[in-house]
Amino acid sequence: MRRLLLIPALVAIVLWAAPCLGQSPSQLGPLCTTETTPADQMIAACSKIIALKVFSGEKLATIYFWRAVGWNKKGNYPQVIADATEAIRLKPSVAIYNLRGSAYYDKGEYDIAIADFDDALRIGPPSGIIFHNRGNAWRAKGDFTRAIADYDAAIKADPKSAFSYQNRGISKQALGELDGALTDINEAIRIDPSLPQPLINRAVIWRARGDIDRAISDATEAIRLAKAKAPANIMTPPGSVLISAYTQRGLAHEARGDAEHARQDYAAALEGQASDAGSKSNQATAKVRLALLKEADAAPRKAAAAPPAAEASPSPKPAASAPAAATATPPAARAQAAATGRRVALVIGNGSYAHVTALPNPTNDARAIAKNLRDIGFAVTEGINLDRNDMQTTIHEFLREAAQSQIAVVYYAGHGVQIDGRNYLVPVDIEFKAGGRITDAMVDMDTILAGLDDQIRTNIVILDACRNNPMGPQVATAGPSRGIEAGSGLAAPASLGAGSTLGAGTLIAFATAPGKVALDGEGANSPFSAALSRHIGTPGLEVQQMLTRVRAEVVAATRGKQVPWSNSSLLGEVYLAEK
Repeated sequence: MRRLLLIPALVAIVLWAAPCLGQSPSQLGPLCTTETTPADQMIAACSKIIALKVFSGEKLATIYFWRAVGWNKKGNYPQVIADATEAIRLKPSVAIYNLRGSAYYDKGEYDIAIADFDDALRIGPPSGIIFHNRGNAWRAKGDFTRAIADYDAAIKADPKSAFSYQNRGISKQALGELDGALTDINEAIRIDPSLPQPLINRAVIWRARGDIDRAISDATEAIRLAKAKAPANIMTPPGSVLISAYTQRGLAHEARGDAEHARQDYAAALEGQASDAGSKSNQATAKVRLALLKEADAAPRKAAAAPPAAEASPSPKPAASAPAAATATPPAARAQAAATGRRVALVIGNGSYAHVTALPNPTNDARAIAKNLRDIGFAVTEGINLDRNDMQTTIHEFLREAAQSQIAVVYYAGHGVQIDGRNYLVPVDIEFKAGGRITDAMVDMDTILAGLDDQIRTNIVILDACRNNPMGPQVATAGPSRGIEAGSGLAAPASLGAGSTLGAGTLIAFATAPGKVALDGEGANSPFSAALSRHIGTPGLEVQQMLTRVRAEVVAATRGKQVPWSNSSLLGEVYLAEK
């Protein structure tokens, strides 16, 4: 939650004589510069004053500032940034830097937001509000130590700052300090019982502890409070509170095994208007979870059907054992699963492509990694040479299973591509047809990440795929690389946890650096998967240390042609194989 530091109201500056533009000058001034003015009226009044061209310098900067406040109420952050930038050009101030920094924060551009908050603190005097807002940006980047330090400074400046206590609690929760987190969030609730946001965050803690009843109760009260009174703080993104509350209550209902109420909550979350990065992330999760629940009714009938006869073709159907186990698990046990450490994995290997270059090793790689993960205690959903329908089914079954897990691992070997900044996994039946939407024939990686997104889960995603774009003139490469054609490569996530996955954290590991090709290898396995197989089961080896060893071996084996790469928002040490 951001808080706004307003400059002193300079209503008098707009009371000067001026031509009448539908309202008298005495009306335009208060409409533009009063915080409680509805957004559209505020923007219109400020725009009319700017059009008069009678003000300059600091006075004109003030008008641009207030119009930016109006845009902020509407969640139009590009316009906030444009007006705040003009105000800064005319006359920099703490309030304007704070407003623009908050808009960058809501867009998910955290480094720029931090730079604006730094400038606000540089201008001074030091403000608890600016420390609070900068702490939010550090928290969004996954730097919880710096976030807590800024929240400490904010609380020192204002001991009655409910939001600073709340957000410090969220940061402690992310670091696994649930007792300290609960203490801070309880203090936020004590300071201001009318705020719904601390209740939403306390609901997450209850769910992390397996106390589903309390999680649902807190989220329900947060929804009641948010509906009873819209957030008074103009820095609160429109609709964000209800979107978050419905999503969190939906996750709690799903953890309990109450699919019907979970569906209702996810649908309610999708009805809101998402303007900020956090709300968009919550809605992405709600959308995927809702789709999975709608499919769930058909899952038991599929499981009960007689299994198909073994195929003689080189493209067998997947053997997905984990979802069947989840069906038999009692709801009470499922509700406790995240708290007790259930670990699940999805492993897919696609190599027998019909219309693009086939790859000999992904099936070997996937089977090896699946065995390694089973050996260290993961429940593995495994798929080999999957067409798009089978790939979607296998992924959705896994995501339903992952809802009751503490650690989820996804491993994919095969062709992978990037189109317009989004990453896609390529099924074996991919075929490029003129006039067709190529993305409809592939699997969007963002869907998997949204389905896994949860503040109480650790996600490890490992992609032994190429970084090539299939939209070029050639469809297939001439040689056996994990690519479809030479091109720009998979999109590297600029920042993980943009409004999501703020709890346990996420790590995405790529077999090679952006813009490069991951080799399929001359032996039975790719260089990356061969090295990964040697280290993934090592007891007591922290996952990022493991990837460092894998990287060194791949660089040596390929003579520097392939350099594995990763992006992490993990919040602490994670061990795939127990110490």
